[in-house]
Amino acid sequence: MKQITNSLAKNKNELLVDERQTSLSENNLQRDYLLKESQKHLLSECNRTQTDYHQQTCIHQLFEAQVEKTPDAIALIFNNQHLSYRDLNSRANQLAQHLQSLGVGTETLVGICIERSLEMIVALLAILKAGGGYVPLDSGYPQERLAFMLSDTQVSILLTQKELVAKLPPHTAFVICLDADWHEIAQNKKENLTTSITPDNLAYVMYTSGSTGTPKGVSVIHRGVVRLVKETNYVHLTPEEVILQLAPISFDASTFEIWGCLLNGGRLIIYPSHTPSLAELGQIIQQYQVTTLWLTAGLFHLIVDEKLDALKSLRQLLAGGDILSVPHVQKFLQAVENCQLINGYGPTENTTFTCCHPITAALQPGVSIPIGRPIANTQVYILDNNLQAVSIGEAGELYIGGDGLARGYLNRPELTAEKFIFHSFDNNLSTRLYKTGDLASYLSDGNIEFLGRIDNQVKIRGFRIELGEIEREIAQHPDVREIVVLARQDETNEKQLTAYIVPHHNSGYTHNKLRSFLQQQLPNYMMPSAFVMLESLPLNANGKVDRNKLPAPSRERPQLEQAYISPQTELERLLASILSELLKIDRVGIDDNFFDLGATSISILQVAVRVQQELSIELSAVKLFQYSTISSLAKYLTSKQNSQPSSDKLQNRAQRQQTARTRRRNHQQGV
Repeated sequence: MKQITNSLAKNKNELLVDERQTSLSENNLQRDYLLKESQKHLLSECNRTQTDYHQQTCIHQLFEAQVEKTPDAIALIFNNQHLSYRDLNSRANQLAQHLQSLGVGTETLVGICIERSLEMIVALLAILKAGGGYVPLDSGYPQERLAFMLSDTQVSILLTQKELVAKLPPHTAFVICLDADWHEIAQNKKENLTTSITPDNLAYVMYTSGSTGTPKGVSVIHRGVVRLVKETNYVHLTPEEVILQLAPISFDASTFEIWGCLLNGGRLIIYPSHTPSLAELGQIIQQYQVTTLWLTAGLFHLIVDEKLDALKSLRQLLAGGDILSVPHVQKFLQAVENCQLINGYGPTENTTFTCCHPITAALQPGVSIPIGRPIANTQVYILDNNLQAVSIGEAGELYIGGDGLARGYLNRPELTAEKFIFHSFDNNLSTRLYKTGDLASYLSDGNIEFLGRIDNQVKIRGFRIELGEIEREIAQHPDVREIVVLARQDETNEKQLTAYIVPHHNSGYTHNKLRSFLQQQLPNYMMPSAFVMLESLPLNANGKVDRNKLPAPSRERPQLEQAYISPQTELERLLASILSELLKIDRVGIDDNFFDLGATSISILQVAVRVQQELSIELSAVKLFQYSTISSLAKYLTSKQNSQPSSDKLQNRAQRQQTARTRRRNHQQGV
């Protein structure tokens, strides 16, 4: 009897345990269900971004409406020149009439190779007014790249300036030099034109790097641009805004700068065509009381380090194109109180900006800065390999939808079909998503964190670069047997392109020969900063290149055609020390070209800042492109002193600074 009683008690206890376990399991299922429903609701709310924003109006039509509102307001300022909205509209109408007389109509592509100037804005507006789409051509690009773009777009008309004609490759387009031919253009009527184009027509074709080694033209429509700058929520764009136009028009940040200003009645300050020094940039911001500015992440970091005061008069600062450094953001937030800092993210295929994050609070150490949420009239989805939405905290690929989507890639239907896919999230079978190749995840508050790339694409100084395109160009060199290109972060967390070369035996390969070859093939922003020669590439167990085992570039002076000549004067020694520190090279000869040593536009700005700081002498970054060796730069700086006593003082100042530098270096090394 006792055994039976014990058995019954045991069974009862087991039943109670089973009931508790069942209850817990049901609670867990219910909790998981509620969590998923909560996440689904949060993500759905993040994509409710629709606003009423003139989606049936074209870019030039909105500009013409603004002219009616504020005809006498200043639209453009360039150096000592300015144009009112009325005058800008009249000039653009005259050029548009001229273009139409030459056959420009709906979706006719027109090339434009013009330095930043009043004429550049007139030309862009005129092309749109005539019904065409503009194709920006950067005069600094190698001729082979420009030739491909002209051939791919088949432009029949090319707008340029007299001084740039010689920089263009052979082509069949009809050339109009706006400076030389304006007397003829000015004979046309100043009234607005009538065209039949719609917001679905092309506004421009902008080229980005291609993974197969061929640049690809992104075809952007009017509606995408209008959605970017009208009735939006990530930035305030009003007639009171003064916006600096700093980006090249071949870079889609210019889309925000130009049309964000002119379609909202603001004042556009056009920066001269040369690379700015930080002092010049700060002076222009203050002189014209710039309120809104866009900077690449690299330039933002440099200004925060060297010229933070220049940003204190801004009301809005957008930075992006790469990951923002948390320490630099913290330093900015602590020093600049009345400016909204915005982290902006977006590929060219979605018309400049996709997500934005206003940074308003102090950041915790080790926490990355989110790219935020989709801006107005934009949808974002993070999907797994099966195109299913991921949960909060789970990594997936970022897909973009909404009115900012480009039409696709010019003359590349297969690539367009691969990257612009159809989806049914909103039960509309004609809705498309752009497959970015970016890894991201949702944070618990609905913001998005950027996690990196799925492929070999990187961003350098705001430009999107396919490493495969650089590798393809390097592989064309007859001395190169194998090649791998990486983007490595230096000590300051800035990305630098490094090329790893395995040359053919007995080929006579030198880095300098390869660099000279690449200067004819690649734009400056795609040039590797460092070259490393290897006997073979390291392979993993699967026989693929093991990129983790590729060595960091050494600090040794690269192979150059000219022999090393050591600095002779105190000034040359100081300049060599500055270059050695910033370019991370153990020694710099006085006849070594800075760009052969791996200098970039950012490092050139840094050199200009250091020289100004240590010698108390004014130096524009432009001069470093003109005097790009220590020998020529030292002669230029000495010639600026006007007299022998002043030159002697410069040498004495250089000696003091070099002595102080040596002491600091010895202290850091424990000597």
